[in-house]
Amino acid sequence: MADDGAAQSTSVWPLPKFHFQVKWDSEVMSFQEVSGLDIESQPIEYRSGDSPVFSTVKMPGIQKSGNVTMKKGVFKGDNKFWDWYNQIKMNTVKRIPVTISLLDESGAPTMVWTLANAWPTKISATDLKSDGNEVAIETIEIVHEGITIANS
Repeated sequence: MADDGAAQSTSVWPLPKFHFQVKWDSEVMSFQEVSGLDIESQPIEYRSGDSPVFSTVKMPGIQKSGNVTMKKGVFKGDNKFWDWYNQIKMNTVKRIPVTISLLDESGAPTMVWTLANAWPTKISATDLKSDGNEVAIETIEIVHEGITIANS
């Protein structure tokens, strides 16, 4: 008899990616898309001069985080991106924690990415087309000093 899924384990299926929440400091903001949640270790190549092997050894080096890009609809009177960006002065900017949570069907966070000391590096306003039939979308690119991941 085929299984109808009513008694299925919650660990069998991967989580869908369309239900998520973003918090800037303590403020919850709605986004259409979040991308760039990545981190990498730069390789260090080394070979000692008296090594009998004629190739290098690769060791993990400095960790590097990519920029995170977030897209959202343009709303009348909503200038949060621009207000934050305008706080940038010579070597000073308001750095905030940004938390991205993947939510389950009840709205509870199941996986949480926290970006440390985030600040905006680029804002892209929407493109404008006289014959377009899409929603106006603005984009912010933020830099940060590392990602921590927590599972609920």
